[in-house]
Parts: sequence; C-alpha cells; structure tokens
Amino acid sequence: MNSDCGDTGAMSTSKFREWGPVIGPGLIWGSSYLFIAEGLTAMRPAGITFTRCVIGFVVLSVARMATPGVRRSIDPADRWRVLLLGLIWLAIPMSMFPFAEQHVSSAVTGLLNAATPLFVAVVAAGQTKTLPSRGVRVALAVGLGGGVLIALPNLAEGRSTSWGVGLVLAALVFYGFAINLARPLQQRNGALPVMWRAVSVAAVLTAPTGIGPLVDATWTTRSALSMLALGALGTGLANVLVANAAGRTTATRASAMGFIIPAVSLALGIVVRNEIVHPVSILGGLICVAGAFGLARASSQTAPATRV
Repeated sequence: MNSDCGDTGAMSTSKFREWGPVIGPGLIWGSSYLFIAEGLTAMRPAGITFTRCVIGFVVLSVARMATPGVRRSIDPADRWRVLLLGLIWLAIPMSMFPFAEQHVSSAVTGLLNAATPLFVAVVAAGQTKTLPSRGVRVALAVGLGGGVLIALPNLAEGRSTSWGVGLVLAALVFYGFAINLARPLQQRNGALPVMWRAVSVAAVLTAPTGIGPLVDATWTTRSALSMLALGALGTGLANVLVANAAGRTTATRASAMGFIIPAVSLALGIVVRNEIVHPVSILGGLICVAGAFGLARASSQTAPATRV
C-alpha cells in the first residue's frame, strides 16, 4: 500500500511539473485581456505595450539580481535570435492586442487565443518538414473549425470588428513562430536570461511610440493596478514560464496554455466588464480548446530537462 501511495505521489508530482508551467501562464494571459481593456481607459494603445514592457523588464531584472546563477551571458551565436524573439514574441504581437481591443471585446480576444497551439503546431511542422501524425491533423482541423466559429459572429458585425479579429489572428501567427524559436534558446541559455534580454529589446523598440501616451495617461486606481499586473505577470512571469515549458517539453505542449485562456478571459469579460459574447463564439471557443487539447495529447514528443 505504501508503495502504491508513493507511486501515486510521484505521478502527481510529475504531472504538476509537466502542466504547472502551462497552467500558470494560461491563467495570467487569460486575465491579461481584461487588464489591457482597463489600461485603455487611461492611455492610447501604443502606451499599453511600452508600459507593460518596462514593468516586465523591472520585474525580471529584480528576479535576475536575486538569482545569481542566471546572471550569465548567453551564447554569442544566439544574440540575434534573442533580438528576433523580442520583436516577434513581444514588441509586435503585444502591440496588436490593444489596438484589437478597440474593436473587439476582451472576452472575444481571449477566445481567439485558443488557436495559439494550432499556429505553433503548423510552424513546428514546417520547420521540421515532416507531415504531422493523423492525430495532430485531426486536432488541427477541429481547432480550425472552432476558430472559424469564434470569428464568424464578429466578422458579421462590420469592418471595424473584422479589423480587430484580423489583428488578433496576426498576433497568433507571430506567437507560432516565437514559441518555436524560444525552445532552443531556452535549452541552451535558460528561460530567465533569454526573456530578460528579449523584454529589454521590446521596451526599446516600443519606446518611440509608447512614451508619449504614457506621459499623457490619465490614471485611475483600477487602470494603474491593471497595468502593474499586466507588466509584472503577463509580460514578466508568464513569458518566463512559457519559455521554460517550451524548452522542457515541446513548443506545441508549451502552447497548451491556450486551453485555459478562453475560459478565464470569457469569465472576466462577462463578470467584470459586462461584455456580451455571441453563443456561437463561445461554442467555437469550446471546440477550439478541444482541438488544442487533442493536439497536445497527440504531440507525444518530449525533450530533456534544461536550465531555468
């Protein structure tokens, strides 16, 4: 009996280590779209991205100083890749979301993010030049159908809303490439050293358009706390956790935080901001999550543990 209990405990610990770094970012990023919406009440969209990058950089700098083992240089051959990561994971897609939320609700933005694992899987297949397994292909088809259902009611609302949906989907394409890029970088250099540098790159890149809106911002307690949470958690902690998960498992499995984002963003959008979401979009979100879950199950490839 004791042996069985020990085995069960070991299995539970193993499952937590596997899914913990995925669940955390899912909860954080599911909340991020609410924080962005609140931030937009205080400043223009470009200011949101710059502010969250600065806060994220400060938080990661403190974490780096408190962890001497990660205060190391990265492989010189990877420096340009880190610059690219700062551009395609942070500066560009994070700039798209505030503009998108001027046209679509935070709940719908989160629902669309359920398609993230699908884009990651497609990019991974293209990079390896291998045809995905039958299970992966089925999951991709299911997820694609769910994504279409999420978008349809919003596309029917007019050109402005369609523009918002298009921005979100474009951001997810960048995520597809970025998470696949983060995996080998994390394996060679560790998640915190890579993301600290990537966030600093994003802060510099977004400064020219972001400083003005930040200076002109009109703060309330709610908007200020939302931006602090967005920067510290959404830009700082969550990105490190996902980069770490990508290095320890696979990029597709790491992107499984897309299971959780839609539920969190939908609940917060409806409860906190009284947003109205079309039932077809909610159905599409559920289907998309089912496809993403099947995708992670079908992606059985594992990777050796690497440095944090």
